[in-house]
Amino acid sequence: METKVRAKKIKSHRDLEVYLVGFDAAMRIFEVTKKFPREETYSLTDQIRRSSRAVCSNIAEAWRRRRYEGAFANSLNNSEAEAAETQVWLEFAVRCGYLDTKTGRELYTIYNNILGKLVMMIRHSEKWIIGK
Repeated sequence: METKVRAKKIKSHRDLEVYLVGFDAAMRIFEVTKKFPREETYSLTDQIRRSSRAVCSNIAEAWRRRRYEGAFANSLNNSEAEAAETQVWLEFAVRCGYLDTKTGRELYTIYNNILGKLVMMIRHSEKWIIGK
């Protein structure tokens, strides 16, 4: 007897794996940045938190723009840019000694994974468009 595996129906951006991974990563960044020096509050800490959260907010925005392929892809592209920016801030945090190398590598790798998922969604954006 053949068993069919059904993929979970995606009803909102919260059902997207890339969103879930991004959200968890942003929350992890929030936790590790609590230990950053006070003098970094309005620079590195603020920047890395903003960019990591923007990954998710742009995915949510893209989800609501699925009627228009260009707008959808553009919002995902913004998310991709924010993920890359987060990687840069992670490098600074490690180099400044605010984040241990192991944690920095783990988070950097998670953002590589996010970037890969976003690129695939952009390349195959026609699969996500509604109303055609």
